[in-house]
Amino acid sequence: QVQLVESGGGLVQPGGSLRLSCTTSRIIFNLYTMGWYRQAPGKQRELVATITTPGSTNYADSVKGRFTISRDNAKNTVYLQMNSLKPEDTAVYYCKANGYSTYWGQGTQVTVSS
Repeated sequence: QVQLVESGGGLVQPGGSLRLSCTTSRIIFNLYTMGWYRQAPGKQRELVATITTPGSTNYADSVKGRFTISRDNAKNTVYLQMNSLKPEDTAVYYCKANGYSTYWGQGTQVTVSS
């Protein structure tokens, strides 16, 4: 059974930073495009950022210049560094592995509030 294990969410003040992590198996990590999505209350799940196996990245316009997605091949882990956080970034953040199949993590809550 494929598992994506997320960590790093929490409560942060506006302007602060958080780093999310998502770890999975080596075979999934080496073959699949990894991504972060988020879902705020009452809204649809939306793409935040993706990174391919060679390392090409894609970002939602709303996070460009503030968020950075990266992958550590030695640790089978993808990261989302979130800087200059805003209240509108508050959501449950999900890790996704997309390839021959699609797998989702359990989600981690990010709350940006003073």
